[in-house]
Amino acid sequence: MTLSSAAAAADSVRSSLARLSSLDHHHQFENSKRFCAFVPRLQLVVDQLLLLLPSPSPEDLPASVQTGLRGIAVDLEGAAETVSAYVSKSKIYVLITCKSLQASIQERTEAIGGWLALLESAVHENPDLRKKVADLSRDMKQAKFIVTENEERVRLSLQKEGEGRRPSKAVQSAMVMELARALGIEPHKYAELSAQVKHLKNDLVRSNSTTERRILISLEKIIDNWSVEPDIQTGDMNLDFEEGAQISPFKNFLCPLTKDVMKEPVVLESSQTYERKAIEHWFERCIEDARDPTCPVTGQVLKSLELKLNIGLAGAIEEWVNRNIEIQVKSAVQCLSEEHFKADDVERALDSIYKIAADHPSSRYRVRNAGLVFMIIKLLGNSSKGIGTHLRSKTLLALLGMAKDEESKKIMLEEGITRLAIRSLTGSSEKEREHAIKLLLEFSNDEAYCKKIALEKGALVLLTSLAGNLEHPTLSNPAEEVLARIETIEENIQYLAAAGRFEPLLSRLCEGSDEVRIRMASMLGSMTMTSNSKLFVARQSAKILVLMLAKEEGKAPSLMALHNLSSIDDNATILVNSSMLPSLTYILFKDQDASLELKELAASTMANVVSNPGPWELASADKEGHLLQSKLIIAELLGLLSSTSSKCQASALRILYGVASSPKASESVASYIMDGQGLEKTILFLDHAEDEHRIHACKLTRLLSERFHQDVASQLRSSSKIPLLKEKILDTKTIESERSDSACILSNLPLSEHEVTTLLGASFLRWTVTTIGNYHLKSEGRIFKSQSSMGEGLVGLLLQFTRSPNSEILSVIRELHLMSVFCEQLNFPSKPRMKQLAALGLKNLSETGRALAAGDLEPPPPRGLCSPLVFMCGWGAPEPARCPIHNSSCEEHAHLCLLQSNCIKPLVDLLNDEDTDVQVAAVEALSTLILESSGSLKRAVEELERQDAIDALINLFAQVRSGELQERTAWLIERIIRVESQSSRHSLNQNLVRALIEALRHGNANTRMHAQDALTNLKQISGVSGNSSSQVQSRR
Repeated sequence: MTLSSAAAAADSVRSSLARLSSLDHHHQFENSKRFCAFVPRLQLVVDQLLLLLPSPSPEDLPASVQTGLRGIAVDLEGAAETVSAYVSKSKIYVLITCKSLQASIQERTEAIGGWLALLESAVHENPDLRKKVADLSRDMKQAKFIVTENEERVRLSLQKEGEGRRPSKAVQSAMVMELARALGIEPHKYAELSAQVKHLKNDLVRSNSTTERRILISLEKIIDNWSVEPDIQTGDMNLDFEEGAQISPFKNFLCPLTKDVMKEPVVLESSQTYERKAIEHWFERCIEDARDPTCPVTGQVLKSLELKLNIGLAGAIEEWVNRNIEIQVKSAVQCLSEEHFKADDVERALDSIYKIAADHPSSRYRVRNAGLVFMIIKLLGNSSKGIGTHLRSKTLLALLGMAKDEESKKIMLEEGITRLAIRSLTGSSEKEREHAIKLLLEFSNDEAYCKKIALEKGALVLLTSLAGNLEHPTLSNPAEEVLARIETIEENIQYLAAAGRFEPLLSRLCEGSDEVRIRMASMLGSMTMTSNSKLFVARQSAKILVLMLAKEEGKAPSLMALHNLSSIDDNATILVNSSMLPSLTYILFKDQDASLELKELAASTMANVVSNPGPWELASADKEGHLLQSKLIIAELLGLLSSTSSKCQASALRILYGVASSPKASESVASYIMDGQGLEKTILFLDHAEDEHRIHACKLTRLLSERFHQDVASQLRSSSKIPLLKEKILDTKTIESERSDSACILSNLPLSEHEVTTLLGASFLRWTVTTIGNYHLKSEGRIFKSQSSMGEGLVGLLLQFTRSPNSEILSVIRELHLMSVFCEQLNFPSKPRMKQLAALGLKNLSETGRALAAGDLEPPPPRGLCSPLVFMCGWGAPEPARCPIHNSSCEEHAHLCLLQSNCIKPLVDLLNDEDTDVQVAAVEALSTLILESSGSLKRAVEELERQDAIDALINLFAQVRSGELQERTAWLIERIIRVESQSSRHSLNQNLVRALIEALRHGNANTRMHAQDALTNLKQISGVSGNSSSQVQSRR
């Protein structure tokens, strides 16, 4: 506040004095009272001063007097604000801020006393007034404003609440008593206390202080808790009441702090009695706050903290407790014995039983002897009564309280509490699950009981699930503790692992003695695990298990465990990186002491690992560093095919197939197998009695037939196995993969015309076409691995028939519209190999159709699929229609014509396929449309242009590099460009010219020749001298 004139200061002083005079002087706090005592004296001095001065205007006063007035005005207004806070703010607010309020009023009072001293010079002619001013100045300078001890204690307590501490119930009660005493309110007058808290809430509406907000919230809760009145008995302490009526406690039975019946009443030096633990909590709080302990009821500062047992009161309370327990037990027995109970009555009975068990341990025997433990278990297990989750929770809580009694615990075990508690682990309420898990925790202190929990169906799974749910620590923490106790017993380790808790097993496997490791490995070897579990276990234990293979006693159990882990593909990398392969090859090929069972396990484990390409392709397979696909190892594996062990033979076939399927070594491995007479040995298993032998023998033979067609065909002919393959294909009872592999083998063989017509025959052709159609219907757009492989084999078998000139076969091909069947494979979602075979089939049929058309000099009148072309071209009816491709009637051969069968567009689409072999086959099929004669060539090229084939071919040619595809595409483009209209059109096609020049430079001999001829036709180079045109020269 800044006052510009003495007059304004004088007005401010009068206003502040009037404000202070109007305040209620009956307020509670001494500081405000003490200051207000100066107000009348200050009023008198100021009034007389202004009346006695000779000048009517304060502006004419001496400078010192004007300064004094302005100073008094400022500090008096500040003091008025402080006194107003004492009077109008809530008393609790004053207690919270009593330190700052005291400091403010002290400072203002002393300052006003100093300013008064400046006024003495103005009244030197009036000794009486001068003395009044001097006395008032001295008194205000010497005035002392204090914070009382009680106020300071309350302020400290409230400040601690502002720090967010959570005091016990006893401490809260003591705080209420101190607060009430500081406020001048009786502690039991809850309404007045609540009114003060509400007043505080209004005072803090605009407060931004987090501390003050916390204090308010804490006080609201504390007052609410304090306002709960216990049910007490009035009158004397005579305990002779009506039989069966429960007795309410007398008031002096209750601790003033907890408001509960005291268990151990103690007396302070203030003669007040409290529950021992409650008053001890209060003493601890006082010491934490660095203040003297007090008696909460009287506020007396205690010189001694000695606590004396109130023996007389303790005896009376004990008698009251025993009488009430007897009544409660009888009431509970009566309630639980009723056939049709009321849920509320049962809940009250269960609550009383839990309270007896928890608060009066020495009386648990009464509950047990009354048969209540048995009744509660019966209630929990009797689902016909349909008790809900809330009542089950109460039931479990009552049993939890009684579980501290050893005899009651035996009864619970005999009555099947384990099963009931485990069932409640799936309860719908968290409280039910919490009480169930705590009950199991109570029982798990006993080793025998831990075994019982582990054997209970579903117990470990539920406990593991709860332990992993960290969002609910009230469930996860005790569940984890139960599991930790169960883990201490080795007999339970396997059960825990079966429930998905592998850590105890793995820790013993990695850190235990050799004997313990062997037992743990044996468990892993015989255990059924999920894929995720196997992956987890492999990451933790693979290296240890591989190390155990080096010791004779650990070899069998560790190998069983590794075999179990190897059954999922994801573990192959982990096991190979753990150097497992050298140990397996040693057991298989060099360990003379290894039993046949060990060798079988080693072979099967290796077969699992190599079932898919992976790190094993680059890993050492033995101590000398040989790879699995090396000639030495392949020879050893082929030797296993002659083993006396059927399991070793099957595993060897699996390993050979897996290794031979490796993209990095398939060609060399196939050669090693052929060189080591592996084909002869493999074929012997094609009709083996065991499924696994036949399946993998078929797979390996199929793989070899893809590379060594003639050798495989010769071997199959010599062993008379070709008819066997046909039988497998036709036999619907044969395993699907075996049928599909047999079809692929047969399709890969270079069968003679005689074998096609006699061994396969027209009936087999019909069956094949029908079966392909059925596979398409079954899949409904979804291609499965076995179906895809079977489809590939069947299309390959159709390809065998397209090479046959046999008239009967040819007639069936026409009848079955085989060209359309092949065309369908191009449109149907399938593997690249099937598309390639279908395109090659179209090529063969197109060539057959062209050959037949060349001998058809007088075609019959147009009918069938070519007849629309006759109508569209507008030819006269008397003149027979001629195919624009073959320049002859295609009526009889329409099913062998790519144009009439609408196969050109699907083949053109294949030019954009990602697989090069498919693209090559499509180019070969399209090449069959090009004839040498100029007339036919022109018509064919025009048709290809209408089908957008020429642009597609040029785009393909511009993208490919040297190889078969480049050579065949170059041949076809060179033929197309022979047509004048095409050479003129594409002579300026820079992409085509650049691609031809690239082929001329880097292609093989045939490609270079075709590229040169094409460039000549495009007039890019001279056809006579071979000199390059200017464009080619510039590129060079």
